[in-house]
Amino acid sequence: MTRSSPTLTVRQAQSDDEAAVVAFTEDTWSDRDVSDYIPRVFAEWVETDGAAQRTFVLDVNHGEDIAGICQAAMLSDHEGWLQGMRMNPAYRGQGRSKSLANAGLRWCREQGATVARVMVFSWNIAGLGQAQSVGFEPETEFRFAEPEPDPNAEPALPIGDNPTAAWSFWTTAAAREDLRGLVMDDEESWALSTLTRDRLVGAAADDRLLTVRDGGVAGIAYRDRTIERSAEAGETETWALYGVAAWETPAAAEALYHAIQRDAAAAGVDRTRVLIPESARWIADTARARVPVADEPDFVLGADLTDPAIGSL
Repeated sequence: MTRSSPTLTVRQAQSDDEAAVVAFTEDTWSDRDVSDYIPRVFAEWVETDGAAQRTFVLDVNHGEDIAGICQAAMLSDHEGWLQGMRMNPAYRGQGRSKSLANAGLRWCREQGATVARVMVFSWNIAGLGQAQSVGFEPETEFRFAEPEPDPNAEPALPIGDNPTAAWSFWTTAAAREDLRGLVMDDEESWALSTLTRDRLVGAAADDRLLTVRDGGVAGIAYRDRTIERSAEAGETETWALYGVAAWETPAAAEALYHAIQRDAAAAGVDRTRVLIPESARWIADTARARVPVADEPDFVLGADLTDPAIGSL
């Protein structure tokens, strides 16, 4: 068997695949100031594969090389997520990535998912085309706001923490419509899932829910969790991740961001990341509140797993 006509087979990833996977993912986006997380998480992915996730590789000639990788995960009882899809440059341009995506989609369906989603950086044009080629369709786009923790931030509007009021606001919020109901997932990094009332109840119980009142509720946000991330000189920073921020007016946005700054300071974190919808309205309100935002948005695409053709395109 020659290199020009290899036998490629999709199978579950194994620990022995790590060296080959790391070799072709170390410089995934060498033309951009973005590092790939796959080399850092591959070993953990393999170790934790189970009912909630499955990591696939595209095997070359029964162990000779690895042509690609993709992981499928279940975020809820009906929502699947595909992530980490990478192709070895030596095997690109052959249409082989579809077999990896299809394996992930079929696995999600087998676990009971009726929808599977994927996130693609807005600048990753090839990734967008690849996702659509296997049945994903555009759902929403978002951006991260990054208000600085500030114990002295003073919201100009009253701040509460009533989960029932927050849920009532969310069900009719324009931000919810723009996001298709999706927020930062509460367990899987770099994933979005549907916000539920129970999640808001849990946030309120742990003093992580923020509501802005201007007459009625005019804005909501909640601190989902904190994480440790590498910083300069080998140090680490603590980040607070806010699952979503949604509001009605520029005044409500400013008050909500001030409440987030104060909450983040109380949580003792160094930095924040707040998911907001991507449109002129939400970015303009954020800018008016003098809150920095990420340079570029991210796109989320979804695949309808009730369609039997999905997973075989």
